[in-house]
Amino acid sequence: MTKAVRSIQLLICVAALTVAMPSYAQAKKTEPKAKADEKSAPAAEPVKKVDLPVPPPNFEYTPQGRRDPFISLVNRGKDQSAQNGGVAAKRAEGVPGMLTGELTVRGIMQARGAWVAMVSGPDGKVYTVRAGDKLADGVVRQVNAASVVILQEVNDPLSLEKQREVRKFLRGGDEVK
Repeated sequence: MTKAVRSIQLLICVAALTVAMPSYAQAKKTEPKAKADEKSAPAAEPVKKVDLPVPPPNFEYTPQGRRDPFISLVNRGKDQSAQNGGVAAKRAEGVPGMLTGELTVRGIMQARGAWVAMVSGPDGKVYTVRAGDKLADGVVRQVNAASVVILQEVNDPLSLEKQREVRKFLRGGDEVK
């Protein structure tokens, strides 16, 4: 073999040993400790809780379309009481406290030349709504003979759209645009 090929092979061997030796030495050190722990203490060691970093008190984050890195994603999308530190947010009574997803159209009628919808919420009560009535997450945009159109505010920071149109039909079903 030539001298150049032999030197390249030597460099490859040295590089491989450089990478392998620290992990081999570390495995050797941890093995005896693990065996000693099995003999003396059969119970597992308690896991230490890691404290997450906290932003400074005068910190102000301007998202500009990005997610706030200091808000946990663990309980995202679950009940609001867990996100608010255990304190449930009090919602308004009746139609102003209902979310668009909780609304079910029970009937539509015409009163004094304007369409009025009868809707029921999670409490089982029936309410009347007209165009312009506010909900917890939107506004009733239009009521016609077949459906109720709601302009819902999108609360997703990753979404480019801040509002969407939800059409709730009298005969059941929803349509989102």
